[in-house]
Amino acid sequence: MGRRVKTWIAFLRGINVGGNTVLPMKELTALLERNGCSYVKTYIQSGNVVFRSSMSEASSVEEHIRSVVSGRHGFEPRVLVLNRMELERAVASNPFPDAKADPKTLHLFFLSDPPTSPDIKSLSGAKSKSESFALKGKVFYLHTPDGFGRSKLAERVERSLGVDATARNWRTVSTVLELARTYQ
Repeated sequence: MGRRVKTWIAFLRGINVGGNTVLPMKELTALLERNGCSYVKTYIQSGNVVFRSSMSEASSVEEHIRSVVSGRHGFEPRVLVLNRMELERAVASNPFPDAKADPKTLHLFFLSDPPTSPDIKSLSGAKSKSESFALKGKVFYLHTPDGFGRSKLAERVERSLGVDATARNWRTVSTVLELARTYQ
């Protein structure tokens, strides 16, 4: 009996920013399809990918994507991979449902691991009066009504949590989840 094919969501970090790590989504799609992935779909140019693969572990999928991108493009992106249920849980656990009305003000930081000793005091100290945040397992939720780009708190998330993270706004997360749902 063959291996079970799973739906995966990959968030590539730091690509197509600043001109050093350029990876057009059309090329990423073709690269993944040539390397064992199927039904590859991307959303916007910032490295949001939904696909099917027989690989059974997220860590194996992450390493595979890093390796094939490095081999073809000469840089190794940071990759965070989730299955559909993990993304479903992250969306369902949103502690700021009112923020969905302005989806660019709500960001989900997907974490490589649950933080073992997060510096919540530092995060609280960087928070503006209008901002709110919550840490739930491997997701850090940040509501920035005055803008993500201006947030001092957003700049400190990864350092204060002590784990790798990649952030996506609510619109992107919702759209990627809808893409993933079309596979089931």
